[in-house]
Amino acid sequence: MTNPLTLIADIYSAFNQRNIDGALARMSESVSWPKASEGGRVVGKQAIRAYWSRQWQEFDPHVEPIEVIDHGAGKVEVRVHQLVKSLDGAVLSDSEVWHFYTLANGLIERMDLSEHEVGPEQSPSAAFSHR
Repeated sequence: MTNPLTLIADIYSAFNQRNIDGALARMSESVSWPKASEGGRVVGKQAIRAYWSRQWQEFDPHVEPIEVIDHGAGKVEVRVHQLVKSLDGAVLSDSEVWHFYTLANGLIERMDLSEHEVGPEQSPSAAFSHR
């Protein structure tokens, strides 16, 4: 079974390299993911592919894990440094936030954002409020 710490490192690395296939390979078919830049959620790999593709046409996000806490039983918390830039390089947001993962069978089933960072689940993250 995949080590949760390796799984987390791999997915952030793939995201930051814009390697969608590499990131999606670490997710279940029915993965549920928050749409931080739009509000709401998407379910399934193809919905995440479409969401990230839209996001990367509008923003340049880079998310680096700072601390990973494996609680066991498929629950992992990750404190990240999140830097969001416009496509012309202007810094829109530079912050630390928490990401919460639910894992099953060595794959990501669900990712949630810190309520402190996002507020209601239907609202976009403050990091993307400069739209």
